[in-house]
Amino acid sequence: MMRHLIALLIVTVWAGTAIAQDQPATAGAADRAATGGATTLEDIMARQRGEKVDDSYRRTNTGADHGADIRSQLGTLGGASDADMYRALRYGSADVTVSSRSPAAGVIIQDGGMWWLQFRRGPLATYGAWLLGGTLVALALFYLLRGKIRIDGPRTGQTILRFSGFERFGHWLFAGSFLILGLTGLITLFGRMALIPLIGKDAYASIALAGKWVHNNIAWAFMLGLVIVIVNWTLHNLPNRHDLVWLARGGGLFSSGVHPPARKFNAGQKLIFWGCVVLGISISLSGLSLLFPFQLPMFAKTFAVINDLGLPGLVGADPLPRQLAPHEEMQFAQLWHTIVAFVFMAMIFAHIYLGSIGMEGAFDAIGTGEVDEQWAREHHSLWVDEVRAKEAGRTTATPAE
Repeated sequence: MMRHLIALLIVTVWAGTAIAQDQPATAGAADRAATGGATTLEDIMARQRGEKVDDSYRRTNTGADHGADIRSQLGTLGGASDADMYRALRYGSADVTVSSRSPAAGVIIQDGGMWWLQFRRGPLATYGAWLLGGTLVALALFYLLRGKIRIDGPRTGQTILRFSGFERFGHWLFAGSFLILGLTGLITLFGRMALIPLIGKDAYASIALAGKWVHNNIAWAFMLGLVIVIVNWTLHNLPNRHDLVWLARGGGLFSSGVHPPARKFNAGQKLIFWGCVVLGISISLSGLSLLFPFQLPMFAKTFAVINDLGLPGLVGADPLPRQLAPHEEMQFAQLWHTIVAFVFMAMIFAHIYLGSIGMEGAFDAIGTGEVDEQWAREHHSLWVDEVRAKEAGRTTATPAE
């Protein structure tokens, strides 16, 4: 089910690119008598408008209808012209013999890869930058308007253990590796346009190579940290009725002196937790597909399920492809990996803000593990009552033992 859900957003991506390409060809595009069957000016103009052009006049024109053996093309001239050979390679009809066992080894030319490159350079980078930049601006405005969320009552000087050493280890392994992955990923996506003009191609090449190595290997620490976080905190993040009260009162984030009751994690922290789990699993699956090229295809089967559910029709899109070439699987995995990463980073920006300069005493919880009891009572009063009740129960039981 997870694999099916993580691809729903890709329908929108496909609708923005594939729909434009799948528009019916104009009537003039089919009349090629004046060019002897070759490409016409209308064909060229239609492509520039993003419309689909009937390319059967080239796709099938590989010399096969004249008795030419496609395998003879690799000889001197062979039984077909060079143009015939090129078209056969481009449209995947050539019989290419390779010694490699890689599923993609027989793909000499991938004709459909330009949409991926254009989307990666254009909408993906543009909207991703706006999302991250907009999040930072929103947090800065919130800080200017609300200021630091401080403890209302006086500090008691007594502390309470909020997170154990193992809990903090899992958090920092997960968080630290994610920050490194985010930085190296941004360098990969924006390096050509942002870093090369500043430091030059040679310096960027070294940085990009090191960043790729770090990104690939730190990924394992991220996945391990995700597992530890899930094991440690899933039970504490199950929804309860107090979450509705917390959400209705905005968690006290927008008003001083407002402290909705909460257990170990409030509703806002639960949203962050489940966001980390869902996005973390999704980005890990696409990351594994990229770490092991052509070995873990995910999207063709997912698209088939989406088509069966009729989801493309709901957004006015054509059915998604049920069969994808090996390279296409990798391209979809790379795009999805980046889209999830942008959403993930925007969410973590807000989490970092509240856990550092946004809220007094919040960093102590994950820094030393100990928090002042006054802070704990204001933000997690129900949890404090539970902890103190357990401590009282152990104290009462000691003489009987």
